[in-house]
Amino acid sequence: MSEPSVSALVLNYDGRALLDTALPSLLAQTYSNVTITVIDNGSSDGSAAYVRERWPSIEVLELPVNVGVAAALNRGVEVARGELVALLNNDIELEPDWLEHLVAALDEHPTAASSSGKLLRFYERDVIDAAGDGLRWSGAAINRGNGERDEGQYDVADEVLTACAGAALYRQTALAEVGPFDEDFYAYLEDVDWGLRAQLLGYGSRYVPAAVGYHMRGATTGKQKPRYRRPQRRNQLWLLLKNYPTRALLVHAPEIVLLNAGVFVQDLLDGVISATLRGWLDAVRGLPKILRKRRAIQGSRRVGLERLNALVIPEPWARGSLRDRVRATIATAAPIFKR
Repeated sequence: MSEPSVSALVLNYDGRALLDTALPSLLAQTYSNVTITVIDNGSSDGSAAYVRERWPSIEVLELPVNVGVAAALNRGVEVARGELVALLNNDIELEPDWLEHLVAALDEHPTAASSSGKLLRFYERDVIDAAGDGLRWSGAAINRGNGERDEGQYDVADEVLTACAGAALYRQTALAEVGPFDEDFYAYLEDVDWGLRAQLLGYGSRYVPAAVGYHMRGATTGKQKPRYRRPQRRNQLWLLLKNYPTRALLVHAPEIVLLNAGVFVQDLLDGVISATLRGWLDAVRGLPKILRKRRAIQGSRRVGLERLNALVIPEPWARGSLRDRVRATIATAAPIFKR
């Protein structure tokens, strides 16, 4: 049997220097049936011309302006010709067999929409960056294992809620059925939103520890500035309002309120509370459109809470006194966003 064709899409914004690491590692993959496209999202550093000159075999989709992460990914998927689509940030380095392992996982699990591997930190290669993406019912979206020493605790292949689009493989048929990344999100949590929508339609996501990559966390966006905090806080609320079944919203309302109380306190201490409040206001303003999307998503949902309960990560404040729960909330409120 022939190997499934793969379209590898590398999202780039002013990351010319980063491409010197990302693209050679992609070109060195042992999986051969792959074409590579750089989605240049309105860069001003000459990235597109640099790729064309240095790697003429790599295609370039040059967008005239920065349209945001979700829209740029959608433009890439629209032109992808492969049966499978690999999505990659420009700050990723891959082991040569990364793609081979992810393709095998999708072949072995035909109901999986996506597969993702073990990401380690680029500069601390014994520290985990992500072992698949997870979600708590409070709405905290997290990279599993982030910041932990890699001691084999995530070395078993498993089902996870979703894959991080910074380094993952998607089935083209699933991308078509689930629909595009939500461009209203612009950036942050658009991949978790997509993965949750896929789960509601009955698609799974596989974590494949043998597929190893290295992530220069924050190399593209830098430190979390207030202007990034605003869409983060907005998208966190939209993620829940769009995708949570009604029963989940009602049952887990205390966790949602508690997390956002912790978010308020943490962002106040960080001096970015104005960005947080603007993000929440944006979420309210977009509510009519989000509720229309919610009706469509919940109307087509094929699975119940039992499936989601098996995948959602337990809250850190599930036990202990009220003071301990509040402290746990504040401690986890700031780093709940992935990139």
